[in-house]
Amino acid sequence: MTQPIYAIGDIHGQHAMLTDALARIEADGGADARIVFLGDYVDRGTDSRAVIDTLIQGQSEGRNWTCLKGNHDRMFQWFMEDIPRHDPHLLVGFHWFHDRIGGIATMASYGVTFDERTRLKDIHAQARAAVPPAHVAFLNALPTRFETDDLVFVHAGIRPGIPLADQTEEDLVWIREQFHNYKPAHSKLVVHGHTPIDAATHYGNRVNLDTGAGYGDPLTAAVFEGADCWLVTPQSRQPLLP
Repeated sequence: MTQPIYAIGDIHGQHAMLTDALARIEADGGADARIVFLGDYVDRGTDSRAVIDTLIQGQSEGRNWTCLKGNHDRMFQWFMEDIPRHDPHLLVGFHWFHDRIGGIATMASYGVTFDERTRLKDIHAQARAAVPPAHVAFLNALPTRFETDDLVFVHAGIRPGIPLADQTEEDLVWIREQFHNYKPAHSKLVVHGHTPIDAATHYGNRVNLDTGAGYGDPLTAAVFEGADCWLVTPQSRQPLLP
């Protein structure tokens, strides 16, 4: 019998939604359920610190949880380096503390607040004092993909035509159009988030589970048995078909 594997879409600081999704999964598959988190634990929502605390606690308790790296997690990770690093994928004029990105909310969850006239070096110093070393270590250790025989879990997607082992971190946490526009089958069904949509969708060669929790919309949990997929709802499993 194929072991079920659960996946949770982009959380974006929504700790109450995460708690609810974990309860739905536990009701469906038990406390020992195998779960892959698709990244973007921080930014936009108000409780990024609590989300990371929960993920660290689950892993430390020996739960079968795999936490993947999202682009927002990488921005947080890079900001916490000795010298903050800017993600060059961002559009000109954008940065982690831009209103559309969400780093302000993440820092506030650690008690670090500031206004637009604050110097970056001062925010960085406050962040280094406020963010627990365990949280920095968690961010630094996040993998960018997880595979089973039938599935590959990533944050954003994969570059078509490139072997999974040769995918770059840049694509795994940021890619959109080249991946979304590719219709043929990949070597495995790709399970991802990164691009918010109104409802979880199975496109035949990929499944998108980002349903916009960062903007206050629901957080999606799904379960896979082989390549078959169901949404995990409060009532029951609901098939998610191509």
